[in-house]
Amino acid sequence: MNTTTGDAAGIAGDDAPPDSPRSGRADAVGAALLASSAVWALVSAVGRPARPEGVLLAVLAVAAGFAAGRIGGALRPVAVPATAAVAAVALTLLLPGRLSRGPHTPPLGYVNADAALMVLATGAACCAAWAARPGPPRLGLRLLGALAALLALGLGSAAGFAASLGVLLCSLAADRTPRVIGLAGLALATVVAVGGTYAVAVDALPPGLSASLAGQLTPARVRLWHEALHIAGTSPLRGVGPGRFVEVEDTGVRSDTDVTVGSGTPQSAPLQLAAEQGAPGVALLAASYAWVLWALRRSPRTTSVVLTAAAALSGLAMQSAVDHVLSYAAVTAGAGLLAGLATSRPTRDGPPPVR
Repeated sequence: MNTTTGDAAGIAGDDAPPDSPRSGRADAVGAALLASSAVWALVSAVGRPARPEGVLLAVLAVAAGFAAGRIGGALRPVAVPATAAVAAVALTLLLPGRLSRGPHTPPLGYVNADAALMVLATGAACCAAWAARPGPPRLGLRLLGALAALLALGLGSAAGFAASLGVLLCSLAADRTPRVIGLAGLALATVVAVGGTYAVAVDALPPGLSASLAGQLTPARVRLWHEALHIAGTSPLRGVGPGRFVEVEDTGVRSDTDVTVGSGTPQSAPLQLAAEQGAPGVALLAASYAWVLWALRRSPRTTSVVLTAAAALSGLAMQSAVDHVLSYAAVTAGAGLLAGLATSRPTRDGPPPVR
């Protein structure tokens, strides 16, 4: 007779993650990274008319979302992510003018940021599906994730739809993928996306491919990336200070509709940190993503839940490489919530094992 518990059965061929007193090490490292990010934002702002409040708000949002996810995932591993997904979808569907694709419609006032919420909603719904019992509840939650993906397309964000669809596909295959291999594949995809952004910014690609990508990304966005790298080269250690990119960039493209919504950002989280906080800011961002993958590797949740959350967070990371979606506290809080849910330790048993 198969007496394997539900959580153990969900780790597809992987060794169980550490379940010892050392399990708090990942939390301590994460707290240190968040604190370091906040401190470095203040250090890079010293002696300048900088505005570190945005970075501090993002750090606070991640921390609050992560804490809420850890608590909610421990007490209600199905209800909390399902409720978060329903709330995000409901806001998109019910708020007036949401699907009109206007430039300043709620909830966040920016189409790609709303699409990033849909990516996180897809991940939350699929995580809830894997934590629910097989049958109608699981099917209904997956349909909710599919609805969030379709809403990203309805908002007019092809990148958001592609990321949400990727989360759905990864979630469906998560129970047949070893944890380490799945996390390594997602990390590689994120590195390729960020590396591609850098390659476009420095004109390192072949002329034909570079022209094609520049046309899809819009020339104004690419010029902002060029300017961000130029600024980073002139101030590699501390950058020019948080929130000061709009004051020092001189590309003459701020009237372009694709970049005015960015409120003076270079439309890329890594390049914005490089310009405003120097190399240490970029290193802290990369370390934070690596920490998320490490914490998910050690998570006591099933591999299906872990890989689903990792796919959603990696999709968000890829979006942030080409847009300023991390500038919105709702998005960073949602990312923290999903990471907390996927690293929590439910107090109740999971669904019955499948023979």
